[in-house]
Amino acid sequence: MKSLSRRTLLGANAGLALAAPAIAQARPVVLVVPYAPGGGTDLTAREFAHSLSEALGGQTVVVENRGGAAGHIGSVSVARARPDGLTLLFAVSTNLVVNPHMQRGDGVDLITGLAPVAQVTSYQYVLVIDPRLPINTLPELIAYARSKPKGELTYSSGGVGNANHLAGVLFSDAIGVEMEHIPYRGTGPALLDVVGGRITMNFSSPPPAIQLAREGRLRAIAVTGDNRIATLPDVPTLAQAGLPGVSITGWHGIFAPAGIPADQLDRLETAARQAAANPRFANRLEQDGLEASPVRPRAEWFEAVKAEHAFWGRKIRELNIKLD
Repeated sequence: MKSLSRRTLLGANAGLALAAPAIAQARPVVLVVPYAPGGGTDLTAREFAHSLSEALGGQTVVVENRGGAAGHIGSVSVARARPDGLTLLFAVSTNLVVNPHMQRGDGVDLITGLAPVAQVTSYQYVLVIDPRLPINTLPELIAYARSKPKGELTYSSGGVGNANHLAGVLFSDAIGVEMEHIPYRGTGPALLDVVGGRITMNFSSPPPAIQLAREGRLRAIAVTGDNRIATLPDVPTLAQAGLPGVSITGWHGIFAPAGIPADQLDRLETAARQAAANPRFANRLEQDGLEASPVRPRAEWFEAVKAEHAFWGRKIRELNIKLD
């Protein structure tokens, strides 16, 4: 049972896959999730893997969790993998645009070490709190935070440099309250300690937060994008709740090791686009509070990724965010 919690086999025979060498058809594609099981990225990746297997004509897709260092360990492992089209990264934006500015000493430049395949989602974050707190709105949360001694309030994240960490930094700066950041090896365990009352709040990716909020195990206070989430229609944006200027969004995308042959990259891009457009996957995205990604060529998308990378390089220096 332990192995099943870390890997999920998806798909069936490889005989009908899109054009590719026969040896590759007989072997599974490993889709690396650089976080622990149970978090938003993991849940979305497992849904996507079903659709990707179908788009590859039934080729088996294995979802493998390689968590640690806010997703950097799993990302680097894919950059170092053989560029044969059989190892892919299911990345979140921060893996490419934030972590490279903070992680040192591994000798890997992810911007040049990974080849873009396709963007598959867009999303925002949900500010959730321990429901035992006497707080129901964002103004109440801010007042509560300002009434507490310095550092008493805590927020968790999937690791230093993760998007929910950065959202917490921006929120803390905006309300003028210093909060203690508690990093975890993924969003799943980070949320569980909010549920357990050991952590005050979390800026979570939508999939796990929505379900826990529906169950009453978390209380959703606000979302971090420009519009409300359809599955949480009563939860305002930060701006609607009285805190303009704090917004953070992200995306999920597929990457392969650099050096992959162009024909294989084309094949994978076609399959990833088909998988992202699968009605079952699209419906799941809506239920999970995510959105379909813009349809654009991988080269155009990667230019946007590099622009985000440059922006966060400047922002991290400005906010003085460092690995402790």
